[in-house]
Amino acid sequence: MRTDTPPPVRLVDYRPYPFALDHVNLEFFLEPSKTRVRNKMTGRRVFGEHALMNLHGENLKLISIALNGHILPENQYEQTDEGLNIHMPAGEFCLEIETEISPEENTQLSGLYMSGGRFCTQCEAEGFRRITFYPDRPDVLAPFDVRMEANKEKYPYLLSNGNPGKSGDIGTDRHYAEWSDPHPKPSYLFALVAGDFDVYTDSFTTMSGKETPLAIYVDKGDYDRCAYAMDSLKRSMSWDEDVFGREYDLDVFNIVAVRDFNFGAMENKGLNIFNAAYVLADGKTATDADFEAIESIVAHEYFHNWTGNRITCRDWFQLCLKEGLTVYRDQEFSADMRSRAVTRIKDVIRLRARQFSEDGGPLAHSVRPDEYARIDNLYTATVYEKGAELIRMLRTLIGDTAFFAGLNRYFDTYDGQAATIEDFLNSFQLSTSENIKEFANWYSQSGTPVVTASGVYDSIARTYTLTVGQRTEPTPGQPDKLALPIPLRTALFSNKGRRLSTKLNGEINDEHLVVLRDFEQVFVFTDVSSAPIHSLNRGFSAPIKLKDGLNDANRSTLAAADNDPFAQWEGLQTLARGLLIDLASNEDGSMNDRIHAFVDAIDEAFTAAIDDPAFASLILRLPSVGELIQDQNASDPSKFHAARLTLKRAIARHIENSLVATIQNQETGPFDPSASAAGRRALKATAIDLLSSLQNEHAQRISDNFHSATTMTEILASMNALGNIEGGGAEGELFDNALTVFEEKWKDSALVMDKWYSVQAMSVRSDLRARLQRLCARTDFDLKNPNRVRAVAAAFAMNNPVAFHAPDGWGYEFLTDIILKVDGLNPALSARLATAFENWRRFSSDRQIHAEKQLRRLDDANLSKNAQDIITRALALSSS
Repeated sequence: MRTDTPPPVRLVDYRPYPFALDHVNLEFFLEPSKTRVRNKMTGRRVFGEHALMNLHGENLKLISIALNGHILPENQYEQTDEGLNIHMPAGEFCLEIETEISPEENTQLSGLYMSGGRFCTQCEAEGFRRITFYPDRPDVLAPFDVRMEANKEKYPYLLSNGNPGKSGDIGTDRHYAEWSDPHPKPSYLFALVAGDFDVYTDSFTTMSGKETPLAIYVDKGDYDRCAYAMDSLKRSMSWDEDVFGREYDLDVFNIVAVRDFNFGAMENKGLNIFNAAYVLADGKTATDADFEAIESIVAHEYFHNWTGNRITCRDWFQLCLKEGLTVYRDQEFSADMRSRAVTRIKDVIRLRARQFSEDGGPLAHSVRPDEYARIDNLYTATVYEKGAELIRMLRTLIGDTAFFAGLNRYFDTYDGQAATIEDFLNSFQLSTSENIKEFANWYSQSGTPVVTASGVYDSIARTYTLTVGQRTEPTPGQPDKLALPIPLRTALFSNKGRRLSTKLNGEINDEHLVVLRDFEQVFVFTDVSSAPIHSLNRGFSAPIKLKDGLNDANRSTLAAADNDPFAQWEGLQTLARGLLIDLASNEDGSMNDRIHAFVDAIDEAFTAAIDDPAFASLILRLPSVGELIQDQNASDPSKFHAARLTLKRAIARHIENSLVATIQNQETGPFDPSASAAGRRALKATAIDLLSSLQNEHAQRISDNFHSATTMTEILASMNALGNIEGGGAEGELFDNALTVFEEKWKDSALVMDKWYSVQAMSVRSDLRARLQRLCARTDFDLKNPNRVRAVAAAFAMNNPVAFHAPDGWGYEFLTDIILKVDGLNPALSARLATAFENWRRFSSDRQIHAEKQLRRLDDANLSKNAQDIITRALALSSS
């Protein structure tokens, strides 16, 4: 085992930077192999008599340093593997540094690199130090002026942050462009792009009447696939004005789509850089999930203009301050653009799939941790999705009026500054009597609280006594847990499904906000007319695991009658989870009565929801294998898969005619990306999936639908369904035929072919191992392209738990082989892939043996610091 793990970065060790930068001027002489960067920083020492100026720098060739117009002697600075240490005089200074870098050799996709023959940057979190020597930390803010010079024919567009300035020719073959960003920003928000593009343009008039030009830069030939992203941007700008009162503040707004990108997108001030997968879409090449993701991510990056850019984070421990808050904002935007109920359920599904799993394993950490080893590994579901849930809880606890008053106070007070979680939360205290310090414990405590409930009805006193408790299991570094304030939206129903109006704390209502503050509390409802069934955590008002104490009959009643869409859906999910867990350990057919009762409940809810196809499709969804294994020890994913298949078959058989009719309902006319049309396609995709559980009975029908489908959503739904029909023979031929037809049509479209790869990686075909090896041997499988690697390795490891956790360990070995190949090229990507091992100790002993063997193999491989951090934590012996 490696023993040279670097010491962690700790929040308590934070110290302000002793120098302030008043202005940064950057000059780039762009060449793929040798780019020269001139960095002129003016500033002053703000404290310390003999402070060294520490500048970060990695993989930089230092050419010269000048201080206040004079070349700096070598004895006045020290160059290390991590940067420069410069002896600085007191007072003001002008520091000029020239470096040389090789963008074409930068496979990490961090700093300045080449993508598709174009220059591109990614500086969050610590990429700017690969461009020039600089205090690469988020609390050092300065206005930037940038000048770029490049070959005019190869790189006709020269883009950076802020507002465009002068541009022109240099001789016959080169040109230059200047950009100025007047808003002080940290280095992680710097952006530069140079290349040749198709440009999709539009404009937006802000609420103060300022017309702002908008542009999206994409690969040649992709112009027609930008319309939806542009529409999403304009709707985002309008929504942020209407809901949060935030107006755009620069003269232009640009988006650039690139093929090689480690993330979804980046919110650089005025120049958002996107993974092309989250910009390009039309009815032929993109699924409804793609359209939904584009809408959400475009909004997310735009909303960062205020929650992340105008106000940034003081240090990386405060990452949730910009990401959690901005995820909350983009979720609210999506809810307003689409169905609020459906959006909320999808948000919860994502939270449970990744964040709950993260909270339950060795990679658990708090929303604002006390320490970290590698900042790149802090970009997690806990920071993003759980961080958003904390914002939503805060709004629930203090109410809309206090919430928006506090948020406006935060914007007004910290505009142009680097803030902390304390700064944010304190902005709300003046508007509410809620104990904000108590709520702040949500940010520092890791783990998912488990809330238990039980109720007793007194028919004589007409009272219902609800006892609610909470506990949070130990997590790494936190064996002891505090009680947290947990807001539970609560309603009581009669045993016939009628919502009851009751009194709690002197208030009469048919829904109450119950706030659990201690480890156990008792709440007494009065004027309760009949023995009730409690409906708790309605709308998922708190990110908890709920054990509500109800029986299956109670849940069936709520599933049929609850007027809260989330609570109705959750009632069915809870029934399904319990049934599937029991089915996985019972093979004697004794579960038939429960299966029939559940199918009847599904049928009733589905029939009632049929006029809302998007919600109806979620009603038919069963918990995934990944969800089922989260709370189980010695798990066998294959048994959960078999149980799930049994229940899917029962549902499909019961409503078979309805499912067939849904598939046969072909849409005509031009493609409609609206939420209502997407809902109809979602229901059709669900019908295809359910019918595939009947195996060969509907294989030909599904194949016919693949060949006749006119949208990518239906095409992929059919391909996935064919890939999930187990066995060989004619059904296997139908799947391979579909793959051949798809490849022939889309072989020249990289983003669409990523889908082709993923369909196979997520299939249950008996030849999957050999199939994956063939995919990785193809000439178009590029280890340097994160999208392509994720399309195979991440799709397999994250979305095919049965195969990944195969009892003979081949799935673990396959992923390990990929990680070993990727790590030297792209440490951020290899570390993200390694998180698939996070809960390996939850599985059966034979699987644990195989998983540990591969983890030890990775541990011995001298991996990057990013990947080693994940492996070290995954191998930790204890979670406490």
